Amino acid sequence: MKNQKPPFEITNHMIDHVAEIAELVGKLSAVSSLSANPTLRRSNRIRTIHGSLAIEQNTLSLEQVTAVLNGKHVLAPPKDIVEVKNAYEIYERLDELDPYSVEDLLTAHGIMTRDLVEESGMFRTRPVGVVDSEGHVLHFGTLPQYVPDLVMALLEWTKTSEVHMLIRSCVFHYELELIHPFTDGNGRVGRLWHTLLLSKWNSAFAWLPVESIIHDRQQEYYAAINASNDAGESTVFIEFMMSAIKASLIEAINTSNEMSDGKINKVALRWKKIEEYLKTHDYIMNADVRELCGVSAATANRTLSMLTIEGKLVKYRCGGHWAYHLAV
Repeated sequence: MKNQKPPFEITNHMIDHVAEIAELVGKLSAVSSLSANPTLRRSNRIRTIHGSLAIEQNTLSLEQVTAVLNGKHVLAPPKDIVEVKNAYEIYERLDELDPYSVEDLLTAHGIMTRDLVEESGMFRTRPVGVVDSEGHVLHFGTLPQYVPDLVMALLEWTKTSEVHMLIRSCVFHYELELIHPFTDGNGRVGRLWHTLLLSKWNSAFAWLPVESIIHDRQQEYYAAINASNDAGESTVFIEFMMSAIKASLIEAINTSNEMSDGKINKVALRWKKIEEYLKTHDYIMNADVRELCGVSAATANRTLSMLTIEGKLVKYRCGGHWAYHLAV
C-alpha cells in the first residue's frame, strides 16, 4: 500500500485551473493588502472558521463567531461556542504545523475537537458510516485497524508526489474524508489540512477563506464527494475544489481593489443606500443591491459580505436564497 498513488485523473480542466490559479495568485500578491492588513486577515480567518463549522451544522452566525472571538458573551449552544474557539486556536497555529506529519495531524484534531469528542487527538477505534447533512449514508469509512497505515501512506504520497500542489492538496482532502480517520471532525480537519498544504505552496492561502466559498456551495461540495465515491476516484472532487479555490482568489482580489484608497467612499455610499432600503423593507437580497447600487452580482455579493463581517448586516436563509437584515 505504501506510496501507492490515490486514484484520480489529471484532466485538461485541471491544467487550465492550475494556470488560472497561479495567475490569480500573482495578481493577488500585486494588489493585495492581505499580508499587511491585520483587519482584513482577521476578518478572512473568521469567515474561514464560520464557513468550515457551518458546513458541519454549527449554528453560530458570522456575527456570533466574530463576537465569540472578540471575547463577548453569545447566547448559543455551548458546544458550538467551543467549536469556534478550538478552530480559531488551531488556524492561528497553522504556520507551526508540518503538513506531512502524522503527529501534527493528530495534534490538530486534538485541538479542533478538545472537550467535544471522546477520541480527541487519536484515530478512531470503531467502524463508522459517513453521512451528509440530511443523514444519508455517503459511504462507510475504512475499518479502524487499517486507518493509521492508510493515513501515513497518504501523507507520504502527498509529500513525495510530483503532481502540482494545487491538485495534490485536493487529493489529500478527498482521500482523508474517504478514510474518515476520526470519530468526528474529519471534515474540519480535512479542510484545515487542505489550507495548510496550499499555504506551503503560497503563503497567501493561509488567509484565504476557501471554506467560506465551500459553505456557499455546500450542496455542490457534497455532490462532488458523492460523484467521486461513485466513480471510485477523486477527479470530480478535485475539479470542484479548484473552482472553489479560484472563486476565493477572485473574491480576495476584488475585495483588495474595493479596499484600496478612493474606493472606500463607494462602499460607504452603497451602505447608505442599503441602510435606507432596510428602513422600509424587512430584508435585502443580492438582486436588490444590484438594482439599488447599479453593480454586478459579484460586487453586490462582496458588498453584502463586507457589511456582514463588519456586523452591520445579518445573513440568513430565506426561501432557498441568502437574505440580509439590519443587525440589531
